Amino acid sequence: MVEPRETRVKRLKMRAMRRGIREMDLILSAYADARLETMNEGELNLFDQLLGENDQDLYAWVTGQSPAEGVYAAMVDDIAENYQK
Repeated sequence: MVEPRETRVKRLKMRAMRRGIREMDLILSAYADARLETMNEGELNLFDQLLGENDQDLYAWVTGQSPAEGVYAAMVDDIAENYQK
């Protein structure tokens, strides 16, 4: 059974805000709140994959301590530029 889009967006928002590292919770939940509703299926798939990455890696990518993996580069750049405080 295919997950309805509304359910998927809610699930991804919940995963974004319950990461483990508080800083990533704040950054990713702000991004999710602002962007998920308008993402296409491919972008939702990519964000879902991104949420499966290690928090330390994500934090290093978003803060520019290390480059994001190729497939995530554009999304991480958007997160870093617009949602990191």
